[in-house]
Amino acid sequence: MNNPVRPIACEIIDVKKESQSEWTFKVKSDIKPSHGQFLQLSIPKFGEAPISVSAYGDGWMDFTIRAVGKVTDEIFNKQPGDTLFLRGPYGHGWPVEEQFKGKHIVMITGGTGLAPVRSMLNKFYNEDGYVKSVTLISGFKNEAGIIFKPELELWKNKFTTHYTLDRDKIDGWNVGFVTELVKEVPFESFEGDYEVIIVGPPAMMKFTAMEAMKCGVPVEKIWVSFERKMSCAVGKCGHCRIDEVYVCLDGPVFNYTVAKDLID
Repeated sequence: MNNPVRPIACEIIDVKKESQSEWTFKVKSDIKPSHGQFLQLSIPKFGEAPISVSAYGDGWMDFTIRAVGKVTDEIFNKQPGDTLFLRGPYGHGWPVEEQFKGKHIVMITGGTGLAPVRSMLNKFYNEDGYVKSVTLISGFKNEAGIIFKPELELWKNKFTTHYTLDRDKIDGWNVGFVTELVKEVPFESFEGDYEVIIVGPPAMMKFTAMEAMKCGVPVEKIWVSFERKMSCAVGKCGHCRIDEVYVCLDGPVFNYTVAKDLID
């Protein structure tokens, strides 16, 4: 019987700088996550951190990490050939087969919120006809914070894309917040056959969902990834508990009928 909290030593096979503050670590592993799940990454004597899987394939997984504390700072010192300890995957991922397949998909992300949906976006891009269409709205604080630049360009070939920076001005990009672009989505043309996915900081998800609902989107058609203070990842420590909900067990993906009441 596998121990669900026992870390496994995995080799780092590639390290890629994504932006001013984010790096992607490709790790050798036979773990098979679902889109939107997370793992606990750890370094002995430093601790562990919950990180969503940003891409995966046969024998590898990508983790796109922002330096936010001593564990992630120490991970940033690692190089190809070094070891990371992984345990998981944990939580409920995106309901790709159950809810998204065959529908129009509206994806709205803020900053590193693009990472938990990256693998799913690539699936929709590579599998023609899996979904009817994809509208992608992605926002970043500034040009230095843009991640996955090659894929952002690639996705333009098949998706309807709206990219924006909070203040910086660069060719081909909007200036302003993602909330301002929600009204550009032709929801009525989808004839109710669509789902909306929102991932980013809590305030961004809240106000983006509000804008979507102003456009007539029913609350049950909105999905978010609500990552909050996860620690043990198995519902024992209580760090991520909000009322009766354990984010690590019941999430991190939630329908907004539930997430709208998860007040931190």
